[in-house]
Amino acid sequence: MNHAGDWKLKIVSTQQNEDKAKVVDGFRFIPPGLRAWIRNSIPEGDFKGTIPWTPMGKSIRETTFALVTSAGISLRTDPPFDMERERKDPTWSDRSYRMIPKGTAEKDIDVNHLHINTKYIKQDFNVILPLTRMAEFEKEGIIGRLAPASYSFYGFQWQNTDFLKESFEPISKQMKLEGVGAVLMTPA
Repeated sequence: MNHAGDWKLKIVSTQQNEDKAKVVDGFRFIPPGLRAWIRNSIPEGDFKGTIPWTPMGKSIRETTFALVTSAGISLRTDPPFDMERERKDPTWSDRSYRMIPKGTAEKDIDVNHLHINTKYIKQDFNVILPLTRMAEFEKEGIIGRLAPASYSFYGFQWQNTDFLKESFEPISKQMKLEGVGAVLMTPA
């Protein structure tokens, strides 16, 4: 992304010696007025700064993994993320999070998000929260184990630092109690 207003990702794949490019438009599901406001609010240019990196303390086969997604996934028994308030105030976003227990079945999952097409997630939640795949990796000994809980939040957190205290602080404390050594984050 060279310009903040160009939230498009070009994906190039080689299939049968043919290069094919697909452009993913991050603004596709955002209302035009909000799209313009975001384009005007984010500075132009590439990110400049240091990206923190922490080497793994153990091998992957010994590591406890947690999953975190910004796709607005919840258990059907949990209250959904508050999209109605966001419809009324497009710069507001639900700062809560949902805990998804290890072993949760697809039939027990719901997804609610205004900024992504949830159709594919509803067809197979493993595209965004790979609980089944990680359970297979654990069984095969590829990873140490999957943590008892995975976490989901509503990914549109516009300039919201309260979100860090209200959601990420308790999530990180719980992960520490569960012995999590690595987090696989799937942004929506």
